[in-house]
Amino acid sequence: MEQVPCFNEIIERSIVENWNLDALTDYKGATLQFHDVARKIEKLHILFENGGVKPGDKIALCGRNSANWAVAFLATLTYGAIAVPVLHEFTPEQIHNIVNHSEAKILFVGDVVATQVDGTKMPNLEGIINIPDYSLALSRTDKLTYAREHLNEMFGKKYPKYFRKHHVSYYKEKNGDELALINYTSGTTGFSKGVMIPYRALWGNYDFAEQVLGKVVKKSDCVISILPMAHMYGMAFEFIFEFLHGCHIYYLTRIPSPAIIAQAFTDVKPSIIIAVPLIIEKIIRKKVFPKLQNNKVRLLWNLPVINKKLQQRICEQVKKAFGDQFYEIIIGGAAFNHEVEMFLKSINFPFTVGYGATECAPIICYSDYHSFVPGSCGRAVVHMEVKIDSPDPQNVAGEILTRGTNVMLGYYKNPEATSQTIDKDGWYHTGDLGTMDSEGNVFIRGRSKNMLLGANGQNIYPEEIEDKLNSMQMILESVVVQRDTKLVAIVHPDMDALHDLGLRDNDIIQMMEQNRQLVNEQLPAYCKIAEIEINKHEFEKTPKKSIKRYLYS
Repeated sequence: MEQVPCFNEIIERSIVENWNLDALTDYKGATLQFHDVARKIEKLHILFENGGVKPGDKIALCGRNSANWAVAFLATLTYGAIAVPVLHEFTPEQIHNIVNHSEAKILFVGDVVATQVDGTKMPNLEGIINIPDYSLALSRTDKLTYAREHLNEMFGKKYPKYFRKHHVSYYKEKNGDELALINYTSGTTGFSKGVMIPYRALWGNYDFAEQVLGKVVKKSDCVISILPMAHMYGMAFEFIFEFLHGCHIYYLTRIPSPAIIAQAFTDVKPSIIIAVPLIIEKIIRKKVFPKLQNNKVRLLWNLPVINKKLQQRICEQVKKAFGDQFYEIIIGGAAFNHEVEMFLKSINFPFTVGYGATECAPIICYSDYHSFVPGSCGRAVVHMEVKIDSPDPQNVAGEILTRGTNVMLGYYKNPEATSQTIDKDGWYHTGDLGTMDSEGNVFIRGRSKNMLLGANGQNIYPEEIEDKLNSMQMILESVVVQRDTKLVAIVHPDMDALHDLGLRDNDIIQMMEQNRQLVNEQLPAYCKIAEIEINKHEFEKTPKKSIKRYLYS
């Protein structure tokens, strides 16, 4: 494994160099400059030290994205403690399990989580700290209670004349393999594993972002944090890279509804946008596609000379919906709908699709939008190797394997799962199936554990059928399952739009049957859909916005 620089030193350097710049803002709320962040980190360090927390102890964080969440995370790392970010969408029981399994000593909670969790279910915790004001929600030691009550006094004694740049001095990890954080996967199988992320993986992801985005994203540029920071995708590319680069991060502290997101794009004008497909697909389907449906636009679209100008105009309108100042939109975290992708490509919209896994903190593949090949998810990134476990990687799908700086140490307290996932040569087995062209572009064909077996032993990738279904009239999302030897598509139609058209249940069934026949025309005989079931409500999803398939078998 390559030698990597000290990560906490990079945090230290960014704070000192960007001292008077804006760092973290709660959208429509207060702004912290880098020196404010440094002062808050210092106070938390005093609280940890006097409250009985030692380097190497685990500190869990659970709450919506906010400036104070980010500060608590940075304070944990720079103290030498191990962070355990927990998705606030988890149920109270899942939160209790993760806190207990990770042996966390302290738990930071957001205002909503604070009302849901039960301290008695987490007997080994020494304290629960409220993220909004760092007050104690629970203390089980006199040390911690005393430290919190006398915190300002202790800070004043330590820094009688102001807290300045030269006071910033943080814990330095011993080497890149030292454990920085444990991230529990949401996992669509319903069982969570604690991914042990070392400092080298945090650095590998930061260094990758610095190399590919460092020149186009400038100091003081603004970005919006939409994805949960407790998820590695949001943490690496909407927080860590930007904070270390000197950017100004805006947090949408409430549930980011499409209306709030659209308003934030207009107000903040981010210079880079990181997104999951669902957000992009919703904006395109609701705001753009309807405008293209009228006959006049359709006619112009088919006239080559006018088409160019029309595409340009539509591209400008779509860019406006995202603030119009961004270099590119990077999409990852789940499969991207083929129809939406081809539409964006046809209007020359600056987007790219990357590929990663929590186990790689997260980045594995990426290409800049200029060189991005539609349908792919880019090429292996700096510090990483990728190969396809197949006799003919260009034509026959095989498992995607990767190794390098970004790969985890393993699963916490689960050596069996670790040895099943990382082989003796250091290759991480992703569980995803893919092919790779001669240029090294990786094309994902599905999850190996989702793969279904046809009657004559053919491999059926439900994601590929779902992608076609999701492009059909009035279908928002779908799950393809196997019952006996039959393939059944469970679809969630656009119920609002269907009711606006005055359609009754019977009409909807007929329309979906028509969709089934149309899709089957595009499919080989062994993976045709036998029947369609209608699911009137949105499918349940993991925090990464992938459907919990196991609930719909």
